[in-house]
Amino acid sequence: MTFEEKLEQYAELAVKIGVNIQKGQYLLINTTSDALDFTRLVVKKAYEAGAGRVAVHITDQEITRMFYEFGAEEEFAKFPEWIVAQRNECIERKGAILWIDAEDPDLLKGIPVQRISAQQKASGEALVNYRKAIINDLIAWSIIAVPSKKWAAKVFPDLPEEEQMNALWEAIFKTVRIGEGDAVENWKRHIRELEQRAEYLNRKKYAKLHYKAPGTDLTIELPEKHIWCTGSSKTPEGVTFIANMPTEEVFTLPSKFGVNGYVRNTKPLVYQGNIIDGFTLTFEKGKIVEAHAKTGNELLQELIRTDEGSAYLGEVALVPHESPISLSNILYYNTLFDENASNHLAIGEAYPTCYVGGRDLEEKQLESLGINVSITHEDFMIGSAEMDIDGILPDGTREPVFRKGNWAF
Repeated sequence: MTFEEKLEQYAELAVKIGVNIQKGQYLLINTTSDALDFTRLVVKKAYEAGAGRVAVHITDQEITRMFYEFGAEEEFAKFPEWIVAQRNECIERKGAILWIDAEDPDLLKGIPVQRISAQQKASGEALVNYRKAIINDLIAWSIIAVPSKKWAAKVFPDLPEEEQMNALWEAIFKTVRIGEGDAVENWKRHIRELEQRAEYLNRKKYAKLHYKAPGTDLTIELPEKHIWCTGSSKTPEGVTFIANMPTEEVFTLPSKFGVNGYVRNTKPLVYQGNIIDGFTLTFEKGKIVEAHAKTGNELLQELIRTDEGSAYLGEVALVPHESPISLSNILYYNTLFDENASNHLAIGEAYPTCYVGGRDLEEKQLESLGINVSITHEDFMIGSAEMDIDGILPDGTREPVFRKGNWAF
C-alpha cells in the first residue's frame, strides 16, 4: 500500500470504526494545527459516510505554550465558557466527538506546576457535563493520533530529522492494523478476540487481583457487580464505537477502598505536557498515602491532590506484554499508545459502565457503592515481562491470570 492509501484507510477507520458516524449525525473534531491535512481528510470521509455537519475545533501547540508562559495568573483558575458550550451542544445533539492528537510530550516542560494544576482543575470542573457523557458512553467518542515534528523527534531521536516523521507514521499505521488487508475487517476481528477475554473474566467474577513484580506487590478488590469491558463500547442507542485507537486492553473498575500495597511504574507518564517517571505509589485502604517520583515529582503530587478522588484508583486494565505495541519496543511518550503496551491503572474517575447498572446512577450513588468519582482520570503503566497476576475468587481460591507479563489462560 502507498502512504496515501494508508492515510485513506486511517481516516476511514476513525470515522467508521472509531466514532462510527451515523446518517445525519453531528461530529465535533478536536485537532491541532499539526494535523490539519489529515483532519481535512477525516472531514471528507465523515461527510461521505453521511455526517450531517462536521465542526472542527483547532488548537496550536505554540499558542498553548504562550498562554502558560505569559497568561495572567488569574486566568488559570478559569476555563473558556464557549468551549463548554461547544461540547454541550454536541452532547445535546447526540453527536460524536473525535480527538486527533499530535501533542509534543514536552509541550509544557518548565512551566510552573501551579499553573498547570490550576488550569487542569478549572477545566475538570467546567466540563463536568462533558465528562459525565464520556465516562457513561452517552455519546460516541474516539481518540486517534498523528505525528508532529516534536513528537516524532522525541520517539526517534537517533534517526535523521528528515526520517522521523515517516517512521512515526509507519509505527502508528502498524498499531492500528493498517497495511495488511482490510483495516476495518482487521479491527472487527481484533475486537472479537478482546471480547472473548472479557467474557472469560466476567464468568470468573474474581473478588480480588494480586499483582507481583519487581517494585510491585499490590492487591486490588473488585466490586461484586463489576464488569470487564473492552475498547468497544455502545451508546444508549446501541451504536458501537471504539474510544481508543489503538486498543489492546480489557478493563474494569476497582473497589475504591479496597486497594492495598505498592506499585512501581514501568513506562513514563506524560501528563499535561510533562513527563513523570520513576515513581512508586503506596496504597492503604484505597488511598495513595505515599508517592515519590524521580522525574516530575512536584507534578505527581499536584495530580493526586486535584480533588478527593484523585488519590484513589478508578481503572484496572490488563494488557499482555506481548501486545503488538510492546513488541515494537517503541516508547511513544503518549498514553494512547504506551497504555496499550502494558498493564496499567488509572488515578481518578471510574467508568460507571464497568458496573452493573452504573450508567444510570448519580455521583452520590456511585460513591455509596465504593466507585470512585473525580474530575481527573490519568492512566499509568505498570506491566512488564516479570509481572504475575493472580485472580482471587470469593472463597479465597487463587488462579493465574497473568504469568510473566502475558495471559495465563
